[in-house]
Amino acid sequence: MIFGPLPLAEAEGGMLAHALHLGGQRMAKGSLVDAAILAAASAAGLERLWVARLETGDVPEGEAAARIADAFAGPGIVVRAPVHGRVNLHASADGLLLVAADAVMQANRQSDAIAVSTLPPQTPVRSGDMVGTVKIIPYALPGAEMDSVLAAVLALPDHAIDVRPWQPGLRAILIQTRLPDTPDKLIGKTARVTAARLARLGIVMAQAPDVAHEIERLAEAFAEILYAAKPSALVLVAGGTATSDRRDVIPAAIVAAGGTLLRVGMPVDPGNLLVLGRLGSATVIGLPGCARSPKRNGLDLVLEQLAAGLDVTSDQVARMGVGGLLEESGRPVPWAWTG
Repeated sequence: MIFGPLPLAEAEGGMLAHALHLGGQRMAKGSLVDAAILAAASAAGLERLWVARLETGDVPEGEAAARIADAFAGPGIVVRAPVHGRVNLHASADGLLLVAADAVMQANRQSDAIAVSTLPPQTPVRSGDMVGTVKIIPYALPGAEMDSVLAAVLALPDHAIDVRPWQPGLRAILIQTRLPDTPDKLIGKTARVTAARLARLGIVMAQAPDVAHEIERLAEAFAEILYAAKPSALVLVAGGTATSDRRDVIPAAIVAAGGTLLRVGMPVDPGNLLVLGRLGSATVIGLPGCARSPKRNGLDLVLEQLAAGLDVTSDQVARMGVGGLLEESGRPVPWAWTG
């Protein structure tokens, strides 16, 4: 692309590189330099105009942005029409935003003329939310640069930007364990907060009878759920005390019931004391104490993946540490700068 100041006699047919005010009118940047603009510029005493002119092989900004956005967009994404070299991507359903960070990084590294931006990966979004944007900085992009980006994105095994909708028909069951001094008020609050948290993801919750906070009693409750005619896909356990070790009540009960313990603890704060396991075809989650609050915590990160139809492994939980210090943490700092 040719870009720079040109004498008026040579500027015709180019695009205005910058907006101008001529003869009491505003000429928007990108406007085609025609006889009327040249006459207004001459009357204003200008000798040159800053213009941009495409060369052979260049792809206009709007077309380039649209083609790159189309390559990035997967299911659950709507690509809007280009405006001034920008194309926005919006969610077409309520769900979880997935982003191939390496693909975004590679596109942005390809050329400083390309700017691809997204919301953070694993962000829950609503239908209509803007989740990303593709902007071409200059007025055109060399075709070779665009082709290189398209080839890299299209070679991915999955789409680079995708919204996984919340899966319909998911069911969960809540078991609460209690100590002799556990107040009924706490049991009721936990059930209400948990049901509301699940409802936001389209998950219907049922409640199992409360059981004593003992390994044997909880393992028996697990067995009843496992052999139910219609076992729930998700079993949540709110313990009478927080889990402090793999040998504690909730993780030990998962093992005693024949389940598999995947992880005790997660690198998300609040939410460190979450327990994750499998019991037959069901996922079992021991709730961290902060789950009794409606504020966002590590439980939400796990539930959102499950609600979007994604499996949650110990390795995936480990990856949640990046971005895992949630704004709602409110943890006190161990020291304060006073100097």
